[in-house]
Amino acid sequence: MRYAYALTSAILLGGATATLALQPGAGQTAQNDPGQMAQVAPRAGAPTSFADLVAKLQPAVVNISTNQKVTVRQPQNPFAGTPFGDLFGQMQGGGGQGGAPITRDAQSLGSGFIISADGYVVTNNHVIAPGAKGASVESITVTLPDRKEYTAKLVGRDAASDLALLKITAPAPLPFVHFGDSTRARPGDWVVAIGNPFGLGGTVTAGIVSAVHRSTGLGNQADRFIQTDAAINQGNSGGPMFNLAGEVIGINSQILGSSTGGNIGIGFAIPAEEAKPVIDTLIKGGTVKRGYLGVGIQEMTDDNAAALGLPKNQGELIASVEPSGPAGKAGLKAGDVVTRVNGQLVTPDQTLSYLIANVPPGSNARFDVIRDGKPLGLTATVATRPDEEKIARLTGRGGDDDGDGIPDDDSATPTQPANNPLGVTVTPLTPQIARAIGVDSTVQGVVVSSVDPSSDAAQKLQRGDVIQAINSAQVRTAADLARGIAVAKAAGRTQVLLLVSRKQGSALFYPVKIK
Repeated sequence: MRYAYALTSAILLGGATATLALQPGAGQTAQNDPGQMAQVAPRAGAPTSFADLVAKLQPAVVNISTNQKVTVRQPQNPFAGTPFGDLFGQMQGGGGQGGAPITRDAQSLGSGFIISADGYVVTNNHVIAPGAKGASVESITVTLPDRKEYTAKLVGRDAASDLALLKITAPAPLPFVHFGDSTRARPGDWVVAIGNPFGLGGTVTAGIVSAVHRSTGLGNQADRFIQTDAAINQGNSGGPMFNLAGEVIGINSQILGSSTGGNIGIGFAIPAEEAKPVIDTLIKGGTVKRGYLGVGIQEMTDDNAAALGLPKNQGELIASVEPSGPAGKAGLKAGDVVTRVNGQLVTPDQTLSYLIANVPPGSNARFDVIRDGKPLGLTATVATRPDEEKIARLTGRGGDDDGDGIPDDDSATPTQPANNPLGVTVTPLTPQIARAIGVDSTVQGVVVSSVDPSSDAAQKLQRGDVIQAINSAQVRTAADLARGIAVAKAAGRTQVLLLVSRKQGSALFYPVKIK
């Protein structure tokens, strides 16, 4: 997935009637036979051109550029103090010693659209955000189709939804467009995109809605898009996607691109139903607040479902729980499968993250859960999603032959389940090993010290992984792991679901086949 910094590429859309004609061969005469010609009559009122629509909308679509300063540190001069030191420094654009910070200019380019006569402009957050670590945005310029330029003020931004609101001041009322109802969009509906692809200026493309409620795999609370085949390219980000009524039903945000960064007919737009409440909040000077549960979530894949003995496509899997968070206080546990939130089904199109984000902070939410194959109902008071990341896990080093902090098979006494049906050898997790491999001190389990390369585990596990649970049963010793395998075999299962912690990463579930 790559971000698209603009949206468009011309697609010629043609006539009102589609005709499929079978031409007569040599020596034959065309017959007035229904079997010889099929005609599809146009729907009443169907457009034969988008030109009139575009002429009304294009004045409100703008180009957005930023000027940025990026501070970087020069590499240390390996030739310092030698006759080559000054030459190296000149090649790096600095002094002879190197290592000193330098500042460089940078730019970004995208699209946007005016939503009010007094100059409010909507775009993507990534269009106007610093483009690199150490960068700062010095100015934002909005250019109208008539080439008039205005310096824009950043009113507000919401990184989670990738939206930003700007304000420009003009001597006269500005042309603007309105948001429409994206909930009425259907696959097959015509859409028109206007933007600034590759810096070419106002460009128009058209296509259809390919899908709605599409997840792009980001896994966050705003991962729900309209997919379109209207050409979207770099420079189109932040531009509008219109329906045939001239209403903005989407804001172009991402593309699934080729190696060259060009359009391949798979673009994604933020639905107006998601964008408008965010923009309304930013206009009022508010901060967007979303619900927060304090859990790590995994998709319920076919393998995960099989390992748990559950039907396919039923809810999402809780991979980890913050003990002091809303989920922990409500009794949710790693290994639970959440199937409904306040009666709404959890599906690939309506994810748990999305449903929780839309629960007002401070209110209660009811969860339908499957735990150990049995239904359970829990209620949690949803908190406000925090703006900052969690504190990084404590890391350290230990002492062992290869320096990774895990006892080697010949220097410790690894243990393993009977007959090694998983294909892994494990050893107890001690505080020293936990520090060495960089897992949280609260993690309990056994450490993978070796993996049979011919096993299914070799495709998913690695040395240093901490197995915390097997099929929702906690693992603290190798005996616990062996017991979980025996229970799975007795139930006729051919794989188990392991909860695994990895260095400086979240706990995740892995379905692993057993012998």
